[in-house]
Amino acid sequence: MAEQSIGGVAGRAMAADGDRSARARSVILLLCLALALCVFLSLTSGASDASAVRVIRDWFTGAMHADAALAARDQLIVYDIRMPRVLLGVLIGAALAVCGAVMQGLFRNPLADPGLIGVSAGSSLGAVAIIVLGTTWLAPVTLALGTLALPLAAFFGGLAVTLLLYAIATRQGRTSVATMLLAGIAISALAMALTGVLIFMADDRQLRDLTFWQLGSLAGATWPKIGTVGPVIVLALSAMPFLSRGLNALALGEATAGHLGIPVQRLKYTAIVAVSAAVGASVAVSGGIGFIGIVVPHVLRLAIGPDNRYLLPASALLGSSLLLLADAVARTIVAPAELPIGIVTAVAGAPFFLWILLRKRGIVDRKTC
Repeated sequence: MAEQSIGGVAGRAMAADGDRSARARSVILLLCLALALCVFLSLTSGASDASAVRVIRDWFTGAMHADAALAARDQLIVYDIRMPRVLLGVLIGAALAVCGAVMQGLFRNPLADPGLIGVSAGSSLGAVAIIVLGTTWLAPVTLALGTLALPLAAFFGGLAVTLLLYAIATRQGRTSVATMLLAGIAISALAMALTGVLIFMADDRQLRDLTFWQLGSLAGATWPKIGTVGPVIVLALSAMPFLSRGLNALALGEATAGHLGIPVQRLKYTAIVAVSAAVGASVAVSGGIGFIGIVVPHVLRLAIGPDNRYLLPASALLGSSLLLLADAVARTIVAPAELPIGIVTAVAGAPFFLWILLRKRGIVDRKTC
């Protein structure tokens, strides 16, 4: 009964734009095809001379035909370098885009971003601490964890910020989203200040590592890193589609959503934890990659409407595709060197963000957009 009420209210809320269900399904199908194409191009393009045809023949014939098998060097490039990089790009692109859509639904603001709650700042602080102090105060941790020290430190840094925010914003079993937003801004500033202190303590080599990590990159993708953060991202993303109906009802206000039978407090808690886990794990292995969480949901909302039942899966597909395209640009635009992917997403995303802001403020005529 409650689900029928929620569906009816959500349908009335979207009546101005009409029923876009058929269009949404078509867009999702096209996005699936686009993602498959982006994955294939990412796997088969690069400095190696392994062509698309040879890769396909190797997949289907393997070692059964010596003339069809890729050379050992090309197999190493495709399966041990490109494939984990592509898989990591798919996971991180989906995580950032879906988390952006969830945050925008939770705050009921198209300019909301996962960075608002301070997860990215906390993750950056954890990673910078390992890079700068990994050979001194945190040497035992680095020796014990090896290459996993950096992603784990970033993940637990984001998790610590989330737990602190939740403790600040929760009173008598209810979490205030407004309080969490303000506290997130304050804690982000504090985390950035502590990060600045660590950067001041860093030597030249550490400063170079910090610079490239903060700009974002998929170059460090390995199967062990995917094994560490992949399950966290997948579990968080798996939980988010179950929030879609609640987010649709929340668009009408918390009081109305509560009257419709939505457990608002549990919805907010689940959304915050899922976003924190996905973004923290993503930042842990890729560094700072901006604007995916803002641009992707907004573009799709214009195309298929605000129904989160379609918006969330579509965001995952488009976010993955855009991040793979940005990574391809980063790898080829200054070849043989590699441009940090955060620069590519910022160059493309910042003008679009300004357009969103101007459009929302009414400075840009909607009829001409």
